[in-house]
Amino acid sequence: QSQLVESGGGSVQPGGSLRLSCAASGFPGYYNIGWFRQAPGKKREGVACISSEGSNTGYADSVRGRFTISRDNAEKVVHLQMVALKPEDTGVYYCAADLKEMWPCVVNDAAFYDRDSWGQGTQVTVSS
Repeated sequence: QSQLVESGGGSVQPGGSLRLSCAASGFPGYYNIGWFRQAPGKKREGVACISSEGSNTGYADSVRGRFTISRDNAEKVVHLQMVALKPEDTGVYYCAADLKEMWPCVVNDAAFYDRDSWGQGTQVTVSS
């Protein structure tokens, strides 16, 4: 059974850093990965994406230059390095798999991601 598990969330002060991980298991073939987040009372929004082999990445304008997505296919893990965190980065962060391998990878539309692939999420809280 295909599964994604997020980890690495926590509470940090503004300006701090966190590294999220999305560990994959059971997926046949290749897949893009997208990171999304949802803050209380707000719609889910796309944060970043990476193609199956890692050569294509995409970012939301709100995080470009502060977040970096990468993947290690040997370890079947995708990382989201977040620096210069802001209070508005607070939310539950989810990863999901795009089994159709859209090119370029899709940042801001969850419809392109397999609905059964979503992980349980990891909480990120940025507060002083």
